[in-house]
Amino acid sequence: MSDPINPPQDCQLCPRLADFRRQQQDKYPDWYNAPVHGFGALDAAVAIVGLAPGLKGANRTGRPFTGDFAGDLLFKMMLKHGWARGEYRARTDDGLVLDKARIINAVRCLPPQNKPNPDEIKNCRPFLARDLTQMKNIKVYFTLGQIAHHTLLDMLGLKRRDYPFRHHGEWQLDQGQMIISSYHCSRYNTQTGRLTEDMFDQIFCRINAIIDHP
Repeated sequence: MSDPINPPQDCQLCPRLADFRRQQQDKYPDWYNAPVHGFGALDAAVAIVGLAPGLKGANRTGRPFTGDFAGDLLFKMMLKHGWARGEYRARTDDGLVLDKARIINAVRCLPPQNKPNPDEIKNCRPFLARDLTQMKNIKVYFTLGQIAHHTLLDMLGLKRRDYPFRHHGEWQLDQGQMIISSYHCSRYNTQTGRLTEDMFDQIFCRINAIIDHP
């Protein structure tokens, strides 16, 4: 029976990504090396849209943001602000549970140099749409990075010029939800000071104020 939300494990929609995935399967046969599914409750109030799996993160473990630096910071904030419970140990059997949020990558497969091509982003967009359609209680779309932000806008049929990406951008949608954007919580952004932990923390505080006090 086909999965109504996710691409098949051997998805061939993007030849370059499929070939790169086969290379990783040969190099790291014990890793996940397949399209990464969303993680978190479908009835969550926050839809976190990320970029794509990292080589030693989700591509290795099979769970978004699990196993790399970006996940260390993201899950730290989620636990701090009550979006998750349990303990994050950077592996899929750590028992971590997400309650208030669900994480979905704009591109499900690992791209070379973490840079998907425009056609690959477009090919994967229907899977993002299917996942978000299953989420009936979304109050906030939380986009991490420009590619994730633009992909969400394209999926929702919104014009990019009306919702320009910036850190801690906020936009109210006609349907009642909000979009809140952030720089991606990558090691590069944090090491260069483009995104500090305090800057990231402030966005979580803002989103909690929205979802807890409508």
